[in-house]
Amino acid sequence: MSIALPEKTIPVVVGDPPVKAHRRVVAPGLVAASLVLLLVGVATVAPGLLTGTDPLAADPFHALEAPSGAHWFGTDQLGRDVFTRVVHGARYSLSIGVAATLLSVLAGGILGLLAGLTPRAVDEVLSRALDVLSAFPEVLLALLFIAFTEPGTPSLIMAIALAFAPRYGRIVRAQTLLVRRSGYVEQAVTFGLSRTRLVWRHILPNVLGPLPILATIGLGSAIVNASALSFLGMGPQPPSPEWGAMLAESRNYLRVAWWAAILPGATLTVTVIALTAVGRRLQRRFEGRR
Repeated sequence: MSIALPEKTIPVVVGDPPVKAHRRVVAPGLVAASLVLLLVGVATVAPGLLTGTDPLAADPFHALEAPSGAHWFGTDQLGRDVFTRVVHGARYSLSIGVAATLLSVLAGGILGLLAGLTPRAVDEVLSRALDVLSAFPEVLLALLFIAFTEPGTPSLIMAIALAFAPRYGRIVRAQTLLVRRSGYVEQAVTFGLSRTRLVWRHILPNVLGPLPILATIGLGSAIVNASALSFLGMGPQPPSPEWGAMLAESRNYLRVAWWAAILPGATLTVTVIALTAVGRRLQRRFEGRR
């Protein structure tokens, strides 16, 4: 005798399909750029961790040797290890670029804030001054400054800061005018907030927020311009292992020892590309949050 069991009814839930968790994918290029900047940072802060050779030690008996296990980047015309000089040169190039960028951001930020917060007549004068300075190529403006001073690292830093200050000044001025006319600032004025508190609490945080990201992008340009001026003899003088100075010393040996100039130039290029990539990524994230 068989007993028929009642069939079970499986309830069907009608609704939206399950949402898959969004997994953030890190771009390989961004990882590579971050690793490059990490290596450059180590070379700047502690070059002894990457090489234990003196960058100024000359060995004429091993001059212009090709890259090998003993000398990864080969040797230059004086027998100095090119890899060691590239590692120690990061401190020169990066320090000059960072110092010049900080000064240019400070000077441009002050001029931009004054132009955006002062009466129209003062704004016109400062804006036209920034426009005139922006009309000159940055390298040419830096060369004009150094022509009235003397070649060297301090003059190079001041020259690059002067050349890059107008770009930050114009950005800060435009941002200041935009924030100044925004609704929350006008509302704060109607509530009787003093001008000083208005600037410190509402205008400055919103105006200066993008500057660190823009400075990261501009740091690459500052390093390139510093190396270009050093190549022309306006920066650290030989035998300093600055990347631009290394290019200038090795340019006459390209036919017989290409590595002495190409490898420092490649290091400079990769560093600037990495800075630009990381800066652009930060800029997109900042704009997305806003």
